[in-house]
Amino acid sequence: MAQLTLQKLNKRYGESAEVIKAIDLQVDSGEFVVIVGPSGCGKSTLLRMIAGLEDISGGGMYIDGAYVNDDTPSERGIGMVFQSYALYPHMSVYENMAFGLRLAKLPQGEIARRVEEAARILQLEPLLQRRPKDLSGGQRQRVAIGRAIAREPKLFLFDEPLSNLDAALRVQMRMEIAALHRRLGSTIIYVTHDQVEAMTLAQRIVVLNRGNVEQVGTPLELYDHPANEFVAQFIGSPKMNLIPATLVRAGNAESVVKLPNGKTQTVPIATPASAQGRPVKLGIRPEHIEWAEIADAPHLADVLFVEHMGNETYHYLDNGPNGDPWVVRNPHRSAVSPGDTVGYILPPAHCHLFDEAGKAFPRPRVEDGAVRELAVGAPPIAFAEPKRTNALH
Repeated sequence: MAQLTLQKLNKRYGESAEVIKAIDLQVDSGEFVVIVGPSGCGKSTLLRMIAGLEDISGGGMYIDGAYVNDDTPSERGIGMVFQSYALYPHMSVYENMAFGLRLAKLPQGEIARRVEEAARILQLEPLLQRRPKDLSGGQRQRVAIGRAIAREPKLFLFDEPLSNLDAALRVQMRMEIAALHRRLGSTIIYVTHDQVEAMTLAQRIVVLNRGNVEQVGTPLELYDHPANEFVAQFIGSPKMNLIPATLVRAGNAESVVKLPNGKTQTVPIATPASAQGRPVKLGIRPEHIEWAEIADAPHLADVLFVEHMGNETYHYLDNGPNGDPWVVRNPHRSAVSPGDTVGYILPPAHCHLFDEAGKAFPRPRVEDGAVRELAVGAPPIAFAEPKRTNALH
């Protein structure tokens, strides 16, 4: 186990191409941290810098307090699992796992001990004499992980290790990697573009965008209290709904916004007086929107599309020219069809506000008494038979 500290870490290609921008991050010993972000955001470059496979242009990197900018990959005590399995096809599983140890000139008995222990942890013992062509994708990935474990590194790095697997295998391998972390207690830094992997594996998530760290926190902190629009829409599937609005009344305890349909919405979010009259965006997660009787609903919309998932249903509501369709998650099966008009409520306790620059106005924590009262409130109104119409609202 090792502690990793990055101080103003920077990566440039040439004079102008800055791909990693003064990143500060501390990963504690035994922690599982996932770096997540869209393609091209710099996450794999950052991981390769940590591994010693990319030069550091500026700033400092420390492992257990020791400065390692100039250390070689082998000197850093790091084990890395790549996106591709990178197994030698002419070698057996045992030989693939032992190859790096032989290069390090370890005694034969120590090599055998380490390989057999890694095989036991990953349940690869029956496969040690097979070659990679005789293994499934999941088994090959376990061999790649076993090769890293056999080195007994201070720090494990995973670079999108599940991207080549099908959906069922990804779920299985997520569980195996999580169990491996619990068993070994190792420090793990895991890179992925899949926010589902990030939410299910991480103790903390680092959201990276264009070389900048947007937010660092636990999965639920990022989900419930995103720092900005980017995090709000990247973390969560489907993404958070956003709609342009105007802040018509700022306040220390609550604020009022005016939506494009002319209706106002009060939210328990403090905003500065200087923001009054300025454009904002109102955000809400798909599962927090509640159906309402059309006659009593403050908001109406036409249904554009319905996704029936079996255990739940997603409805896409027409937002007119105001942006992307809003998504409403129904935890049950639904009789709603495209072309129906539905009524809905935006529960104030679940609303978010973002300023013109996309930064979130701080939202009270759910533990706060006032918010707890709002969150409990009255039960959602049961959904009534939708009105059949093609009108836009």
